[in-house]
Amino acid sequence: MSDLPDPAWGSVSTLPVSSPGIIVLVGLMGAGKTTIGRRLAARLGLDFVDADHEIERAAGCTIAEIFARHGEPAFRDGERRVIQRLLQGPPKVLATGGGAFVDMQTRRLVKTHARSIWLRCPLPILVRRVSGRTGRPLLDKGNVETTLATLQAQRHPIYAEADIIVDCGDDSVDHGAQRIIEALNSYAHPLRVPVTLESHRYEVLIGSDLISRAGAYLAPVLPQKRAVVITDETVAALHLPRLMSALSETGIQAKAFVVPVGEESKSLTRYSQLINDILDHGMERRTTVIGLGGGVVGDLSGFVASSILRGVPFVQIPTTLLSQVDSSVGGKTGLNARAGKNLVGAFYQPQIVLADSSALATLSRRERVAGYAEIVKAGLIADPALFSWCEANGADILDGDPSALAEAVQRACMFKARVVMDDEKETAAQNGRALLNLGHSFGHALEAHFNYDGRLLHGEGVSIGLHLAAALSVALGYCPESDLHRLDTHLRGLGMPAGLDWLDEQLSASELIGSMARDKKVQDGRLSFVLLHGIGKAFTSRDVEMDTVRDVLVQAGCKP
Repeated sequence: MSDLPDPAWGSVSTLPVSSPGIIVLVGLMGAGKTTIGRRLAARLGLDFVDADHEIERAAGCTIAEIFARHGEPAFRDGERRVIQRLLQGPPKVLATGGGAFVDMQTRRLVKTHARSIWLRCPLPILVRRVSGRTGRPLLDKGNVETTLATLQAQRHPIYAEADIIVDCGDDSVDHGAQRIIEALNSYAHPLRVPVTLESHRYEVLIGSDLISRAGAYLAPVLPQKRAVVITDETVAALHLPRLMSALSETGIQAKAFVVPVGEESKSLTRYSQLINDILDHGMERRTTVIGLGGGVVGDLSGFVASSILRGVPFVQIPTTLLSQVDSSVGGKTGLNARAGKNLVGAFYQPQIVLADSSALATLSRRERVAGYAEIVKAGLIADPALFSWCEANGADILDGDPSALAEAVQRACMFKARVVMDDEKETAAQNGRALLNLGHSFGHALEAHFNYDGRLLHGEGVSIGLHLAAALSVALGYCPESDLHRLDTHLRGLGMPAGLDWLDEQLSASELIGSMARDKKVQDGRLSFVLLHGIGKAFTSRDVEMDTVRDVLVQAGCKP
């Protein structure tokens, strides 16, 4: 049987939740990997395999003898090859030696091809269980308690990268096995959306409570275990303690920098202050910037990562529906200038994105509405099946149904990833990534009118912008009026912004057109509009007369 391929750096298991697959138990000697593992295997109807026994059988001598004759590096190499072989074949429960998971290559193999479970056990219990045992090379060098305490300090941050952590103490073997079964039944690997670009590849992981296990997901992909976390005051109160604890669990040293809530934090002044604060703290080229928050924090932290020390690794942990379905994919970063929104920025891709669906439970309905507009937008651009799915599931999404939200994020991210992979830096002469701007020319102009002060959220502006883009497409003779009616029926049926009548004041068409003229999509004095031939049939055009745009705005309720 051929060897398993070496897994990609940072890859995660793709085993289906419904299958027990191969279960690998890790932990220090004395944690109960063999005794509990045998009982667990019997309960699950699986074979039990002890990796140490397999190593001794393959070598024809004891582990102590292998250490004595060849040293620990040779033992670890042989151990990895045996475990690689054991990870092939049918489902089983595999107990590994205490140092196996510490080996980086072995850890990658286990995390890719199995479900890893750390049996975490208090030091006094470990000492009592292993005292007096023989044949343990690492315990033969001195005081058992001192040796175990040292191993615990070294290995616990690495064991914490396991998929599941189960605390084991003086419970019975049956109780320990039952706790593992309960943990397996409640565990699900995150949904994965790969983003493969010409010179970079990363994944968007989508699932519940990812922030609490962020260290386990980030440790394999960070170049060093140092990070700075950028977040805002609201998100810091909700999620920062969990994140910092999760990073510490796997030995990642992190310092948090908290900025005020709102678009003002995307100003050049705030950026300058933040850069200086981070540099004063101490920053290296391999230190990672982690953005924890919504779109403002994502844009700000991404630009900080792209520019500080000429670029450092970046991780995004979006906490709003809007940021999970929109700014988390594609690598756009941006700051606001006096002339307009996002006029200073860069394309800068993250190492990984953790979209924690449980974080969405803290959002208001208004914030879910803002994010949902981007999902509808994706369907309008080129995915009529997604638009139909929205029509069937939109109410559940806005009501905060966890499964509907997780599926919506996955569908939207998969759509955006396809677009970004075809046109990473929006250089296509037409269509391409620019299609993602559907509704944005109108939406940004509306946001500018309200000075980005929170009276109109970005997603609310996009929602109105979708209606106006469709109305402009109808006025130009491109789109059937029935598709505009279908869009409006869906948006209004959910209480979404679907026209200028949603606003509590009458706007000026001239003012909005003036804002559009300062848009970064202007080229040779002409603005590129994203229009529709119908639902799922978007295209770009620079052949739109602004008089027609003015007429559409006036018909929608603007004064001239």
